[in-house]
Parts: sequence; C-alpha cells; structure tokens
Amino acid sequence: MNPVPTPQTSSRMPVTLELEAGVHWWCRCGLSGHQPLCDGSHKGTGIAPFKFTLAEKRRVWLCNCKHTKNPPYCDGSHNELPPKQS
Repeated sequence: MNPVPTPQTSSRMPVTLELEAGVHWWCRCGLSGHQPLCDGSHKGTGIAPFKFTLAEKRRVWLCNCKHTKNPPYCDGSHNELPPKQS
C-alpha cells in the first residue's frame, strides 16, 4: 500500500486575499511559488489542487498550513500543529 502524500506547510498563518468572482485553485501540496494558489508545482506529488468557486468578489482567509478541515479556508488548524523543529 502506498503512503498518503503529506503536504508541506508553507506558513502557519492564513493569508487574506480579495479574490474576484470565478474559479480558483488552492494549493494543497504546499510547493506553489504563488501561495496559497496553485502554480502547478504539485505535479508528481500525488496531491492535487482544490478547486473552489466564488459567486462574487470577496475577501477570503485561505489556509497556508494545508491542514484545514474546511478547504480552502482557514479553520484554525495551524494552532494544533506540533511546534516547529529548529
């Protein structure tokens, strides 16, 4: 059985964005150079981006720790992550 790929945490804090109405792709792998949105860096990781649609322009708080249970939005899961290793 293959192990489940683990996303990389790009930041422990959410990012606030003003996004236009339409389709957006949230990075779930943590490798995108355009966090928190996908730039295709996930290819070969086994982790696909998360598609979400906004009906109108709005401010959103997107997860950067990649552990939210309400993707793509921050739910505070970053507060439950183990301490960073030095």
